[in-house]
Amino acid sequence: MSNENGQPRVDVETLLKAGTHFGHLTSRWNPKMRDFVFMERNGIHIIDLTQTQELLDKAADAAARFAKQGKKILFTGTKKQARETLRKYADECGSPYVVERWLGGTLTNFQTIRKSIRRMEDLVKMEEEGVMDQLKKKERLMKAREREKLEKILTGISKMARLPGALFVVDINREHIAVNEARKLGIPIIALVDTNCDPDLVNFPIPSNDDALKSIELIASVISAAVQEGSKARDLQLLAEAEEKKKRKQEADAKASKKKAAAAAAKAAKEAEEAEDDAATAEADAKEA
Repeated sequence: MSNENGQPRVDVETLLKAGTHFGHLTSRWNPKMRDFVFMERNGIHIIDLTQTQELLDKAADAAARFAKQGKKILFTGTKKQARETLRKYADECGSPYVVERWLGGTLTNFQTIRKSIRRMEDLVKMEEEGVMDQLKKKERLMKAREREKLEKILTGISKMARLPGALFVVDINREHIAVNEARKLGIPIIALVDTNCDPDLVNFPIPSNDDALKSIELIASVISAAVQEGSKARDLQLLAEAEEKKKRKQEADAKASKKKAAAAAAKAAKEAEEAEDDAATAEADAKEA
């Protein structure tokens, strides 16, 4: 698909300016990327940007769909040039992120990771409540270092109460542990795939330079915008459902009220009729007497 106007989310010229077409040295390529290579120039593979454009749209549509379903997309990329960009765009769309170090078991041993997050939260609470000040200097420093270490690694996923619905990955070779964990659990993967990558590992591959900052920033911004688009659609859908539920309740209440009023009227009529019969009986008895 494409954007609301039926146009691609990003034009080829924008992709070109961001350097998304620059692959790796031909000696470092993965043959499985053959279909995404446009040409070779000066010993470097050049990526076919028409395919990048098309597959970026498909990946963004998937991200929007996941968000509309209420699923979180975990932004993942620990290489230096990707960290701040992924943190920024994950924050913009309310997504969790891992940009410092992927802890083995983040997905496959999620409950243990949650325990580490709770430990981090406990240390923060101790600091806020002044408990740390009551400890000996050595113990206080140890806990402070522990907190800093946990915050650096876990802050991005501290609000992730359950497994993500999908991963968005920059550099699947570097993040192979994350990719393997997601594949093991059947979690869909959206990712930039450079010419040295295996696109078969990814559900929604985006042929693109995964080293250049501008390339990473462009692709991340599109995925982030798609997540926001899906989240907005979900909010509207939930609002419409809530209004429909409220309307049905009002109709049911009105129907019940009407039924109750009718029952009360029938009861009153019956009581009046019985009272009239009692009066007639009493009158007849009086005449006989």
